[in-house]
Amino acid sequence: MSVEPHKHCPICGTPIPLNELVCSPDCQKVWDARLNHRKRSQIILYIVIAIFLIIWAYLTFMK
Repeated sequence: MSVEPHKHCPICGTPIPLNELVCSPDCQKVWDARLNHRKRSQIILYIVIAIFLIIWAYLTFMK
């Protein structure tokens, strides 16, 4: 008894072929929304780090 090679949809867990990312357009929408949220969070993190570095540099070198 052998199972055909496959992977599972990261959103709902349905078995899908190896060359597919998600199983349906609905799961694709959820996937895209998660990806956009992750990118936005990453950009905000970089901005906050940059602000803290600028404040640190100002307080360190402008005394």
